[in-house]
Amino acid sequence: MIGIILNDNGYEQDIRELLMAFFPGETFVHQWQEGLDVCMEGAVCEERQGFSMVVSRREPESRISRLVQVAYDDRSVAKNRIKQELYRILAEMTGRQLPWGSLTGIRPAKIAMTKLEEGLSEEEIYHYMKETYFASDDKIRLCIQTARRERELLSGLDYEKGYSLYVGIPFCPTTCLYCSFTSFPIGKWAGRTGLYLDALEKELNYVAARKQGSTLDTVYIGGGTPTSLSPEDLKRLLGKLKSTFDFSGVREFTVEAGRPDSITPEKLAVLKEYGVSRISINPQTMKQETLDLIGRRHTVEDVRQQFHLARELGFDNINMDLIIGLPEEGLEDVRATMEEIAGLGPDSVTVHSLAIKRAARLNTMKEVYKDLKITGTQEMIDLTSDYARQMGLEPYYLYRQKNMAGNFENVGYAAPGKACIYNVLIMEEKQTIIGCGAGTSTKRVIPGENRIERCENVKEIAQYIERIDEMIGRKEKLL
Repeated sequence: MIGIILNDNGYEQDIRELLMAFFPGETFVHQWQEGLDVCMEGAVCEERQGFSMVVSRREPESRISRLVQVAYDDRSVAKNRIKQELYRILAEMTGRQLPWGSLTGIRPAKIAMTKLEEGLSEEEIYHYMKETYFASDDKIRLCIQTARRERELLSGLDYEKGYSLYVGIPFCPTTCLYCSFTSFPIGKWAGRTGLYLDALEKELNYVAARKQGSTLDTVYIGGGTPTSLSPEDLKRLLGKLKSTFDFSGVREFTVEAGRPDSITPEKLAVLKEYGVSRISINPQTMKQETLDLIGRRHTVEDVRQQFHLARELGFDNINMDLIIGLPEEGLEDVRATMEEIAGLGPDSVTVHSLAIKRAARLNTMKEVYKDLKITGTQEMIDLTSDYARQMGLEPYYLYRQKNMAGNFENVGYAAPGKACIYNVLIMEEKQTIIGCGAGTSTKRVIPGENRIERCENVKEIAQYIERIDEMIGRKEKLL
């Protein structure tokens, strides 16, 4: 257990996240208690000339203290200075260096993108990230390479006149062991999904009217698992989108088919009929024992069959999601999965490092799963990168999550011309993205002001249906 004592909470979240990176899986308390393994004390000094920090273990001789000179008039600079010194202390205490250094934000490529737009050279960006965040050479190179590709992908978009649309379908065949997304078992809504679609259509009608005259650039239907819906419900949803919005400027239309056990020839035919240009078929792993353990009700053979079926129906932009660090998997399991994926030849692969969120069963039922071995290593990450490049796929977007195994990252790799523009937009926050459906978020980007405003929809389906007018009112206030 780790204790945090602060007399100024302005930097508490940043300090907590860096401590979590060095001590993953630990619990935190805000005051010193007998028996704590580590304690972090922080205080803003008199006249705010510096930040005093003390980090200690149980042993008195392990106590390390620093006074950091901080310019508090610039919060970003102050935050980085505090984190730099805390990083040095924790690295000294643990004998470890983190691949991303003191960087705890979820959008590292955004830093490189901003510097590119400011006119800095790649060498200047490298030195900035090394000196500011202590990131490793490999991570900095990945960041710069990704930012360069992101910039190319977004170069033709008009951020002021354009927008993107996200449609959330919060149903799944089952809930996976690691999942914390807004999703509910489709079986419990059998015969009642039309109620959800009624509310969703009302929200879509509002957005279409509100954004009339703007250019719709990308459409992304996610979840949950959108293909949990019946072919009839899918046809109703896609037909509604096509009849309500102007698709003439849409560059990309994605539907997450996701779970292979939710895919049928009829559903794929509906997606094809309505012009869906990109789909995901997500195995997460190609080890059957792991699929059974994490609650995926499909087989490895199902993945192969559904992938080949989609190809036969003419889908030429198929993504596959994988997770590194799943319970009981080691390096050779990852290698076996990558061999299978390479044999299928998807157009893009998104590699996730396992992140155990608060709402996931792996966290809420720790006692049940405490004996599971969960390992994520740099060697595993490097292996997936090597395979992706051998498949002709290059990194085009990346992001990080809290509680991520090994303090690594999620990386999207794609063949030329197959990168997902929406994925880049959601990470770089360059364009307004309107979310419709339970559990979705709308982000309004104000170009030229470096400002983003948000509003959320409620997560629970029944609440969303009952309060749909309130959800629309939130959007009206924001937009």
